Amino acid sequence: MCYEIEFVIVEPMSAPPVPPALPAPPVPPAPTAPSAARAADTPTPSPASLSSSSSSAGPAHRPALDWRLRFAALSLIWGFSFLLIKVGTDGYAPFQVTLGRLLSGTAVLAVAMAVKRERLPRTARTWGHLAVAAFFLNALPFSLFAYAELTIPSTLAGICNATSPLWGMALSLVALSEDRPTRRRVAGLGLGFLGVLTVLGAWQGFSGLDFTGTAMALLASLSYPIGWIYVRRTLAGSGSSTLALTGSQLFLGTVQLALVTPLFTSAPAGFPLLPTLAVVALGALGTGLAVLLQYGLVTEVGPTTAQMVTYFIPVIATAAGVTLLGEDLSWNTPVGALVVLAGAALTQSRPRAGKVPTLPEPAPVRR
Repeated sequence: MCYEIEFVIVEPMSAPPVPPALPAPPVPPAPTAPSAARAADTPTPSPASLSSSSSSAGPAHRPALDWRLRFAALSLIWGFSFLLIKVGTDGYAPFQVTLGRLLSGTAVLAVAMAVKRERLPRTARTWGHLAVAAFFLNALPFSLFAYAELTIPSTLAGICNATSPLWGMALSLVALSEDRPTRRRVAGLGLGFLGVLTVLGAWQGFSGLDFTGTAMALLASLSYPIGWIYVRRTLAGSGSSTLALTGSQLFLGTVQLALVTPLFTSAPAGFPLLPTLAVVALGALGTGLAVLLQYGLVTEVGPTTAQMVTYFIPVIATAAGVTLLGEDLSWNTPVGALVVLAGAALTQSRPRAGKVPTLPEPAPVRR
C-alpha cells in the first residue's frame, strides 16, 4: 500500500485499496488498495506529491518499462495473491502465512527506502497513527483472508476482495462529510451488493457456502476502507514521504503479527518448499514490489487510471484458481463478480463538471 494524494492506495489484497479516498497503499493495497473508498472529489496533494511536482522542473526521465506493462504486471501480481495464500496455508498456519508475507514485503520496502535514502517518520503521533493503519490495512485483512481460504476457494476470496469499493462508499457517506450521496453512487452501492448476493447464491439458500470463511473474507474487504478513512483523517500532511509512511506501516504490521502469532500457533514442524516459496512471493511481490509499481503508476498516469487495476484482480484470481488449483466455478460466480465490478465502478464515478446530482433533501416533518 502506498500513501498518495491524501489517501492510501492499498494493495487490494491489499486493501488493497485503490486511490481516491485513501492515502494508498499500496496497497491498498493496499491498498493499495484498493482502491476503494473514493471519497473526495478534489484531493489535496500530499508532501510526496508536492515534492515530486517540485522536482519535475528538472529533465523528465522516461521509465524503463511502459506503464501498460507495469499495469499488467501489477494486475497479475495482485490477482495471483489469492492463489499464493491458498498454497501457503497448505504448509503453514494462517497467522504464519501473514507474518511471512509482511516480513518479505517489509524487507523489499526497506531496501527501496535505503536506496532512496528515505527518512522514517519522527513523531510519536505519526507512529501511533501508523500502528492503527497497519492493523486495519495489513495485519487484520491479511490474516482474515488467510483464515478464510482454509474453507473457501481462492476464487471466492478474490471476488469478496472486490467489494472493498462498495464498503468504502457506504462508510464514506457516514464518516466523510464532504462525500455527498449522488444517485449514481447509491445505485452502484445497491448494484454491487446485489452482485454479492448473486455470487453467494442467495436464491438457493446459500447452499454449500461456508459462512465463516465467506464472512471472514468480507470482513477483510471491509477492513481496508476503514483503514483508508482513518489514514485520510489522521496522516494527511504528516510531512513524511509516501514510501517512508508505507514502509513504516508494513514494519508495524510485521511487529503486530510477530507478537500475536506465537500465542495462537506453534512453530512449524518443517519448511515445505512450495508453501514457503508461495509465502515469500506473496510478500516480496504482492506486498513489496506491488507497492512500488502502484506508486510509480499513480505518479505517472494518475490515481484514476492506476486504480483501474482493482477491476482486473477478481478476473485473474478466478482464472488462476480454476486453471491452476482446479477449483469449481458455477455460473453465478463470474456473473455476480461482473455485477459487483459494475457496482464498484459506479460508486467511483464522478459527475461531469458543473453537475453534482445529489439525492433530494427529505421534506421537513410537519407536526
